[in-house]
Amino acid sequence: MAATTIHQAVGTLQSCRSNGNSGLCPDYGHVSLRSVSKGFKVDVGLLRGGSYCSKKRSTCVIQASASQATVFDAVSAASSANTSDSKKKTSEAALILIRHGESMWNEKNLFTGCVDVPLTKKGVEEAVEAGKRISNIPVDMIYTSSLIRAQMTAMLAMTQHRRKKVPTIIHEESEQAGAWSQIFSEETNKQCIPVVTAWQLNERMYGELQGLNKQETADRYGKEQVHEWRRSYDIPPPNGESLEMCAERAVAYFKEHIEPQLAGGKNIMIAAHGNSLRSIIMYLDKLTSLEVISLELSTGIPMLYIFKEGRFIRRGSPAAPSEAGVYAYTKTLAQYRQKLDNMVQ
Repeated sequence: MAATTIHQAVGTLQSCRSNGNSGLCPDYGHVSLRSVSKGFKVDVGLLRGGSYCSKKRSTCVIQASASQATVFDAVSAASSANTSDSKKKTSEAALILIRHGESMWNEKNLFTGCVDVPLTKKGVEEAVEAGKRISNIPVDMIYTSSLIRAQMTAMLAMTQHRRKKVPTIIHEESEQAGAWSQIFSEETNKQCIPVVTAWQLNERMYGELQGLNKQETADRYGKEQVHEWRRSYDIPPPNGESLEMCAERAVAYFKEHIEPQLAGGKNIMIAAHGNSLRSIIMYLDKLTSLEVISLELSTGIPMLYIFKEGRFIRRGSPAAPSEAGVYAYTKTLAQYRQKLDNMVQ
C-alpha cells in the first residue's frame, strides 16, 4: 500500500521552473554579494569577479541513516504558476552531509586525525557512489574541511550530479591567490558551485596517537584505555582533542557560517569527517553526550536534512537516483528532480 502511494505520488510530479530564485529549486543565475575589505568576515557568496569570500572557514559532515518517511503531497499545477509566483522564496533548503570515503591510513589501520592523506581506490569508489545518491538534489554551495580526503570526496561526488555544475575551490590564502583564481565569464560563473574549505571542519586531532597502528596501540595501552580515547565525549587522547573540543569548533562554524546560508535558501553539501560530522549531527538532532558517543557514521553514505522554518528535519539516506520514493521528498525536491528528468529527455 505504501509503495503504491509513493509511486502514484512520484508519477504526478511536475517540473520546477528554472527561474525560481531560492530554496531547493534555486535560481541558476549569478550569485552576487557586496564587496568587502580585506580582513573582514562575510557570509559565503560569489563576488563580482567570481571569487568567494569567507574569512573563517570550516567544514562538517554527517552520516546517513536508513530512516525513511512518506512522500509529501504530489506537485500540482506547477507549470501553470505565473511569473510572480516563481519569484517567491521557498522556506526550505537541503543539507547534505557526507563522511569522506576510505583513506590510505584507514586502509592501514592507522590513527589519522589531522594528518592529510588521500583516499584509496575504494574511497574513490565510495565518493562516486555517494554522488549518485545525491544526483537529484540541488547543491548551491559546498563546504569541506581543509583535508584532501574530504575535498576529494566532495569533488568526486559532484561528478555524478545531473546538473553538471562544476565545483570550484575558493582560494583566500593570499590576496594574489584570490585574484589569480577569479572567473571573468558571467556565463561560466552560473555553471560553478563555490567550495569553501575550513579547518574547523577537520577531523578531531588525535594528538600523539596520529600515525600509530590502532591494534598495536591497544596492545600497548590496553583496549579499555584506547576505547576511552576514541569513544568518550570529554576525554582527549594525549595532547589531542576530545569529541567535546571538536564539537566546539565544528558546531560554532556551522552556526556562524553555514546555518545562515540555509536560512537564506541555499542548498548546502558538507563533506567532512566522522567526528566533525558527529558533532554537527549532535547539534542538528539534539543528541546528548551519551547518545552521540554511540553514533557511527558510514563512509561515503550521504545524509539528507531539510531546513524548514528554523528546524532541521532528518530525511535519511538517498538510496539511488532512480528510486524517487526511497526517502522523503518535499514538494520542492520533487519539482527539482522532475526538472532534471525533463532536461535529459
